[in-house]
Amino acid sequence: MKITERENYIVVEDDKNDVLGFSNYLENHAYDEIKAKNVVVDILKYGELSLEELLSFLQLSNQHRANNHSFVIVNDTINIDQVPEELMVVPTLLEAGDVIQMDEIQRELGGLDEF
Repeated sequence: MKITERENYIVVEDDKNDVLGFSNYLENHAYDEIKAKNVVVDILKYGELSLEELLSFLQLSNQHRANNHSFVIVNDTINIDQVPEELMVVPTLLEAGDVIQMDEIQRELGGLDEF
């Protein structure tokens, strides 16, 4: 796993080629390393993903957001209409950073309960 630090979040990328293995690794082995930060999961390299592959991040996303941190997935090939509201999926890293910035502002104002 590759971690890139940004101003108010981290970007995590898989250094292997197994999206299901990556989501499992994040949830079961790396969570202590990322749990206190806003997280962007960069899975652009995988190209087209199935809904099942994307949903493998759902439990981790819910857990992370319940702890008052942002969790944003970056993939530009998934049909956004298929994605459940509980997952925040955006097509670019820039947009992911913007989402986290908006979340931070809402948290500061005390108004972020649910996406």
